[in-house]
Formats: sequence, structure tokens, C-alpha cells
Amino acid sequence: MSDPVTDDDVGDQQRAPAHPGSSDEPTDEVLARRAALGDRDAFAAVVDRHGPALHRYAYRLLDDPGDVDDCVQDVFLSAWKGLPSFRGDSSLRTWLFTITRHAVYARSRKWPASGSRPHVDLDDVVDRVRDLRADPERESVEVALREALDLALQLLPPRQRAAWLLREVEELRYDEIARVLGTTTTSVRGLLERGRATLAQALEEWR
Repeated sequence: MSDPVTDDDVGDQQRAPAHPGSSDEPTDEVLARRAALGDRDAFAAVVDRHGPALHRYAYRLLDDPGDVDDCVQDVFLSAWKGLPSFRGDSSLRTWLFTITRHAVYARSRKWPASGSRPHVDLDDVVDRVRDLRADPERESVEVALREALDLALQLLPPRQRAAWLLREVEELRYDEIARVLGTTTTSVRGLLERGRATLAQALEEWR
């Protein structure tokens, strides 16, 4: 069995470039089994494959962007320790997003309880989105729209924001989102419906 993973190992693996996919690459299931037995190369492949998505997810959920790298590193340390007990009841990807959800919420104590709105004023966000739309200094419409979306996402309560990101950005199925959030598919549909309505209102200027 290989030596255990350290904080520095995980940090180095997160910075490693992702490898292009190919039919010769082992599946997530194979990598998980190997990593569970202490194979650090297999675990590095897991980090390469899923690290960018987990980083993207955490970035848009955390209030402080400076917490993102530490959060994702915590996720992979937890994953390394937890892989021996991972039984494959969900996909490896879903399992990693679940760990990320717990890590993000642990660092977001100033968020209100689930179901209430963050302390962000809708009118203020709409005004800032309108300013982005009209700013002639913006490099492109696409860049401005992405910034506007990030602003609008601040309006969503944690679970709505998490559900929207998992569906619209990461393209998880409803049952996978339900597993990540620890809820039902019916609840996921409700979260998405409310989240989409809020975003549509905030981004009215971009229609």
C-alpha cells in the first residue's frame, strides 16, 4: 500500500493539469477502488478529473473566494480518508459533490437558515446588473453576462443556489441533485423552480 496522502500532496494534485479523456482511461469506479487501497496515482487521477467542477461549484457557493482553495483541499482530504468506506451507492462524482456541499456549508456560517433569503437586496442587484449591461468598458457581452449571473446568484438561498448550479452548470440529474442535497426529487424541482424565477427577475435586462 502506498504512503498516505498529505495536505501538500492534495494541493499539488489540484494544481496538476487535467488530462484529455480517452476510452483507455479507467472509470471512476476503478479509480475509486484503487484509491481506496492507497493508490495515490489513482487518487491523483480522481482529483484531475473532478477537481475543476468541485472548485467551480464551491466558488459560486462561498461568500469569500479566498476560502475556495482551502475548501476544495478539505474535500479531497475527506475523500481520501473516506474512500475505503465508499461502497458505490452513488456515483463517485455525486459523492464528491456531497462532500463539497458539507465543506461549503461548514465555511458559510453567516448564511441564514435554509429556506430564507440571504441579506442581499433584489433592487440593489438589479441596479448593478443594469450597470453591467450598460458599461461600454466591458470586454464582451458574455463576460458581462457571467458577472451579472454571479451577482444574481447571491439572491438565492443556499439550497436553491446549490440545486441550480448542480443542474444548470454541472448537469446532474434530479435524483443525483437530491442525493447531494439530502432531499427528494420533488423538493429539488421546487428549489429549481423558485431559483429560476428569482434569477429571471434579476436578469430581466438581459432578455
